[in-house]
Amino acid sequence: MKKIFILSAFITAFSLQAQFTITIQAPADFKDQDAVLYTLNGSKDIIVSKEKGKNNLWNFKYPKNYMGMMKVYFPDSNNTFSFISENKNVNIKLETQTNKIKDVIYLDEANKLMSNLQEGSQKKELILPALSQIKEYYKENTDFGKALKAEINRLSGGSEGIDPAQHPFIYYYNTNYSKFLSNDASKNVSQDDIINFIDKSNDMLETSSLLRPVLVSYLNTGGNTNVSTSVDKLLDRLKVETPRGQTVLSELIDIFDVYDMQDFKDKYLGLAKNLKCTITDRLATTLKSNANVEIGAVFPNYTFHAPANTNAKTLHDIKADKKIVIFWSSTCSHCENELPQLLAKYNDLKAGNIQIVGLSLDTDKDSYAKKIGAFPWVNDSELRGWNSSYSDTYNVHATPTYFILDANNKIINKPDHVGDVLEYFKLK
Repeated sequence: MKKIFILSAFITAFSLQAQFTITIQAPADFKDQDAVLYTLNGSKDIIVSKEKGKNNLWNFKYPKNYMGMMKVYFPDSNNTFSFISENKNVNIKLETQTNKIKDVIYLDEANKLMSNLQEGSQKKELILPALSQIKEYYKENTDFGKALKAEINRLSGGSEGIDPAQHPFIYYYNTNYSKFLSNDASKNVSQDDIINFIDKSNDMLETSSLLRPVLVSYLNTGGNTNVSTSVDKLLDRLKVETPRGQTVLSELIDIFDVYDMQDFKDKYLGLAKNLKCTITDRLATTLKSNANVEIGAVFPNYTFHAPANTNAKTLHDIKADKKIVIFWSSTCSHCENELPQLLAKYNDLKAGNIQIVGLSLDTDKDSYAKKIGAFPWVNDSELRGWNSSYSDTYNVHATPTYFILDANNKIINKPDHVGDVLEYFKLK
């Protein structure tokens, strides 16, 4: 028994060792303590762990093999930055000013290489066409002509110089970005090419951030005139009983939501609801988020952080015959146009015991405070932008988003625009 105990203890100790570590250093005047580490699944950030800094140093220990995009979020200051993992130690130094990240310095080999390639990719799209035109006016045997040619050749290169054995994720990302998402991709890639890629790709597809833009490209390839046929063809190949099939199904439901393609969203959300197989966490999140805001569902309660124009502690504490809940932002141009129209009818709504609750996806406290000074209704914000809890809980993909609730907080209408809100209350 003693030997078994020792072996068990050894296995437990081994399992607690990190596969790799992520070390982040910030200047002494950076005030945040808490940091949150995320991995990626499709387009969804997945929380891995939370750490408190010691002497402005954060060490995350990741216990598994992981190759793909990662993110660290500082909730107190709403700072965030991204990086990659190739299952090796990551080392990052932050430069900050007035508690905001001004620059991210990558000290490990993989992130330095990825950062340089990303910078080169941006130059390739923005600068290369101009350099190619300029080249015609200079002789190649001059110093400037030689330098110009060398820069054009460097920017024209793709992933040819990346060793896939040394940098598998970087090679995967850059190769497939160039093939499926570059400016020339639409000319050379068919829907069958994309289906084969999604079907046969390894697990880095989910962690690469490529999946959603590739799916959007798939829907647009060849001037797609029959979305249902294309989606059915893709899902038939992937099989919705598989983890990848369910991730793709989840992404497609969200895409149709974002682009206001309601009929397609309803069709594939219905398919997801009727699955009899084991549901992955990724698809379960999409199903839950949508179920929360179905017509007839009780709008999930929300505990206010620092509410204005109310003493209520939660959204459900606000008593009214009806409530209009608005998700908005001070930087949203559509909100800038629509909310004043609601303000013009505010007294009429209030007289009918209809309360407005604005939940802002702002990040800048001053901008938010200045804007709500003009809005007499209940206002609150987590000041975390799209890192707030709103997007997942209430399936919010755009601002403004409206919900109308009855006295029991049941959802009775989901207007698309402020005009629909006013028409519902016969104020238009």
